[in-house]
Amino acid sequence: MKTVPDWLLLAMLVLDAVVLALLALFFLPLRVGVVPVPVTAVLAGATNVLLVLAAGRISGRMRVAGAPLLAWVVVVIVFGVAGPGGDVVLMGDWRGLLLLALGALPPAMVLGTLSGRYRAATRTARGGATGVAARK
Repeated sequence: MKTVPDWLLLAMLVLDAVVLALLALFFLPLRVGVVPVPVTAVLAGATNVLLVLAAGRISGRMRVAGAPLLAWVVVVIVFGVAGPGGDVVLMGDWRGLLLLALGALPPAMVLGTLSGRYRAATRTARGGATGVAARK
């Protein structure tokens, strides 16, 4: 059985990030009674971490692993500020900030971890010493 090419898998992950960003924006004003429930901010953080991890399995390079996160941030900013029909979808209160913080910071931390692992692996593969052995 043939496997899916890496570029097609990455394109599907980026498309997932775009769809998830739109859903997070449009369901951000969700309320239960009079209480705001920004559950999409928490879901955005969890799904973006999974998307970055999946893209990191394709390649450890920052461009590849960070593509879903970059797509998510661009969609949230573009559609949040200049939404459909010129409406501002991204709220100017704590819910909008929470969406940006939880949707971007945890996957950015995962991206940094993946980048460090990729650099250490390439340094070791080239024959360079890492860690304590490199300092001696």
